[in-house]
Amino acid sequence: ELVLKVRIQNPNLRENDFIEIELDRQELTYKELLRVSCCELGVNPEHVQKIRKLPNTMLRKDKDVARLQDFQELELVLTVSDKNLFRVPTLSERSGYNKKASELTY
Repeated sequence: ELVLKVRIQNPNLRENDFIEIELDRQELTYKELLRVSCCELGVNPEHVQKIRKLPNTMLRKDKDVARLQDFQELELVLTVSDKNLFRVPTLSERSGYNKKASELTY
């Protein structure tokens, strides 16, 4: 198995930690990397614009994926047009929100 560190590229996220994924060394293809990464991160593959090997290299084809080594860091760069990917929680969904306090009248 090849172990890679993957995250979603989004500087607006409070927690932008990497997760580790495993790929079968017999199936080191761009398509398989995209499938496993999206499955683990809960992202639709259609929303991925590109996969970046940090700090600044775009992965484009199977040969690029075949050169990856254990624990390399990758980012999924998502399409900007889909604003539903990172929904900002409403005030009542945020932790620490006190519904009773919001209903007080003066």
